[in-house]
Amino acid sequence: MNPTMLFILTFVSMGIWVMVSRESIRESKDKEKNTGKMIALLAAGSFTTIVLLVSLYQKL
Repeated sequence: MNPTMLFILTFVSMGIWVMVSRESIRESKDKEKNTGKMIALLAAGSFTTIVLLVSLYQKL
């Protein structure tokens, strides 16, 4: 993966994790909707983090 793509993916991943942290402290009236959004954000954040880790370990 080229460095520009890694740079963009890093900022996307950081943005996702910021959204996860904001969503986790928000008090929502509809817990069902909040839970689905949290699961989607956690899955996306985990996926981008794993892609970044694999890519960085390959460069070692």
